[in-house]
Amino acid sequence: MRMYNQNNKQKMMMHNIMQFQVATLDAALYLDTHPNDPVALYRHNAYSTQLRQLRDEYEMMYGLLNNYNPESGETWRYINSPWPWQSM
Repeated sequence: MRMYNQNNKQKMMMHNIMQFQVATLDAALYLDTHPNDPVALYRHNAYSTQLRQLRDEYEMMYGLLNNYNPESGETWRYINSPWPWQSM
């Protein structure tokens, strides 16, 4: 039962990350054509901050989501856990 809840939580976290990635990208694309819109800028900043927090929490619990982050250990750990799309 605990493993099921763990997988369910991981899937839910990944789903939230994907939602904030889309929202952040959408806000950025809008800002490309409306750079002086303060509401859009506020939303982009809020979405990207939330996305960073979600990604940090996910990576602490389940491992790295991509290989663009600096490695903090002495070995390349990105390949040690399932790829993000394999844990879905």
